Amino acid sequence: MPGQPKSALPVAGATVALVLLTALNFVNYIDRYILPGVQEQVKHEFSISDEKLGSLVFWFMIAYMASSPITGWLGDRFPRKPMIVAAALFWSAINFFTASVHSFDSLNIRHAALGVGEASFGIFGPAVLADFYPEDQRNRVLTIFNIAIPVGAALGYLVGGLVGSHFGWRASFVVSAVPGVIIALLIAVFMKEPARSGSIEGKAKIEKGTVLALLRNKPYVCSILGYAAVTFTIGGISVWMPSFLQRVDGRSQESAAFIMGAITVVAGLCGTITGGTIAQKWFKTNRGALYLVPALGALLATPCGIVCFFGPHQFTLPSLAASIFFIFLGTGPVNAATLNAVPATVRATAMAGQLFFIHAFGDTLSPRVIGAVSDRSTLSKGLGVTLISLILGSAIFFLGSIVARSTPTPDPGPATA
Repeated sequence: MPGQPKSALPVAGATVALVLLTALNFVNYIDRYILPGVQEQVKHEFSISDEKLGSLVFWFMIAYMASSPITGWLGDRFPRKPMIVAAALFWSAINFFTASVHSFDSLNIRHAALGVGEASFGIFGPAVLADFYPEDQRNRVLTIFNIAIPVGAALGYLVGGLVGSHFGWRASFVVSAVPGVIIALLIAVFMKEPARSGSIEGKAKIEKGTVLALLRNKPYVCSILGYAAVTFTIGGISVWMPSFLQRVDGRSQESAAFIMGAITVVAGLCGTITGGTIAQKWFKTNRGALYLVPALGALLATPCGIVCFFGPHQFTLPSLAASIFFIFLGTGPVNAATLNAVPATVRATAMAGQLFFIHAFGDTLSPRVIGAVSDRSTLSKGLGVTLISLILGSAIFFLGSIVARSTPTPDPGPATA
């Protein structure tokens, strides 16, 4: 039947690529979530406001977004494996040299440099996996790939909180440098560069109007705008909840890091697996499933967030866990939706566009906005801003489910190299 997913076998070497790229994504998110675990130490050492503390993520994301168009262009034209290896080695080196950071401006520069390395991998990794696997398997594969987000984030909180408490916040970043180097070398030795699915002729036709074609692609636009709204919430909660648990619940840095890490890994992992499983089955009968799962997740997370930020203290942790579970339902499906909406010849560019929009309108803004509201009122009210973006994201995803059902798939499967 036209428009239905077509089954195909993954390209040889797909499993090795999935394991190694998922492992590197795991390290990627460890690095990113160390800062929330130690930010109260950073705030105290440099005597800065919450808004200025939130600017660390702001400059990280500015560099992340500024580099994404370049890396997207490179990824659609040159082999991605060597660029993935280089990106991992670069961000590992940046983490190692955090030991030499002794001013807030230097820390901002360090964070911005880290954003360049992580943006490269965030674009190349999913695009490579999409060339290894056909359309009807991409949701499953990207769900596995994105399991690294809650697990890596949880370990990032724990490494930051525990290592930072005993050896200082700088040591937390240095510790995370080693696994990135190891996995980068394993990728260099064992992972193959897949053949790109899609024809050279197709690339030639789309070359001149790539950006305009993506902007006219309604399923693609809905996937990235909905994801941007939800990312605003994820970014705000992930940065400020450890501080919320310390300031509002009166917990120690170690306790807050452990609780946030435990909730993130359990609720986030369960949400990611549950959402991916539901979408995988639902997609067989409804092409809009990749949008409906994140839409329902964002909608259900909203009342849980209200209880978490403004309810009685005894409900803070259960409602936080429920919020994270529901938000993470859409992690795998929304990335599969983005890749399924575009031809193989522009996947890296499409992922660059996704990264640019979700961060430009998402977690680039939310930590600083929440910090500014917190400085002027309370941290609870600052975090409450994220509930508005959840409702907006849910509405956009529901719209995406409608347009996706009436839009044919541009490229159902990988080339059989």
